[in-house]
Amino acid sequence: MRSLVAALLFAALPASALEIAGVNVADTATLDGKTLALNGAGLRTKSFLAIKVYVGALYVTQRSGDAAAIVAADAPKLLRITMLRNVDKDTMLNAFRDGIAANSPNQAAALAPRLKQVENSFPAEFKEKQVLAVSYLPGQGTTVGVEGDKAITIEGKDFADALFRIWLGPKPTDGGLEDLKAALLGAK
Repeated sequence: MRSLVAALLFAALPASALEIAGVNVADTATLDGKTLALNGAGLRTKSFLAIKVYVGALYVTQRSGDAAAIVAADAPKLLRITMLRNVDKDTMLNAFRDGIAANSPNQAAALAPRLKQVENSFPAEFKEKQVLAVSYLPGQGTTVGVEGDKAITIEGKDFADALFRIWLGPKPTDGGLEDLKAALLGAK
């Protein structure tokens, strides 16, 4: 049932609005029958060598350049992460943990069991071109998983807030994530 729900949540995206690192980014996305607008999209790089890791695209009901307002909004939102290289499960989980610890430090311990549940929706390795989707629907929760594969839905807006703060929080884990945050907010 969850796979069916995930398939319905992550419906096909319409025509591309822009291209980033060879990834076509649509100007809208459909989430549970609701049309969301592209707030911003950009490239996630890692290290001083600027290794291309993924393209992130943020879709919201109300476009905004205010990261805190986007996180706080009890409204549908979707972050699509298109992998540009292979990344193993542990690396991705550690990045999630680090992002939550940096941007939601007071909630990190309480959220750890729910993050552990997300682990079950991750493949052993994220492959180039796979899309990891993180979405939030009020009253339903946060759905995380690779599009077209298994996904898991976790209840609680607090969990959604912590996940979206990984990319939109006040403490990006490094410069590459800081640049992506600016792009997701439409600044780049």
